[in-house]
Amino acid sequence: MPARDIYHNNFRNALVKDGWTVTHDPLRLKWGGKDMYVDLGAERILAAEKSGKKIAAEIKSFTGASELNDIENAMGQYLVYRSVMARTEPDRILYLAVHKEVFLDIFEAPLGSLLIEDYSVPLVIFDYRKEVILRWMP
Repeated sequence: MPARDIYHNNFRNALVKDGWTVTHDPLRLKWGGKDMYVDLGAERILAAEKSGKKIAAEIKSFTGASELNDIENAMGQYLVYRSVMARTEPDRILYLAVHKEVFLDIFEAPLGSLLIEDYSVPLVIFDYRKEVILRWMP
């Protein structure tokens, strides 16, 4: 099992505060004999629908030596997980979870915006200090 992101517990706490129930920590995926682990799986029961909304979140801190390398690794991992989840967990939406500084520095910059738009990557932005969700995109 891979190591947890440095903001794993902060994001987990933010999800719970936002009304989500963490169901998997981590969410295990299997495909072609390969095991993969998305950081978290969660669901929220929507009373009006009497059914739940399921998500998975891959948390990324972008603390490596190269911002470009961090983007490449995060997007590659996200796309692999999304492809497997489309076949194994089709009722679950995969989000890329980043703290607000990463969002402002990377995903509001031209390259980050381009990748989010071209690959339709849903983001969840959180404040790791206050442990709150700030924004869900889209």
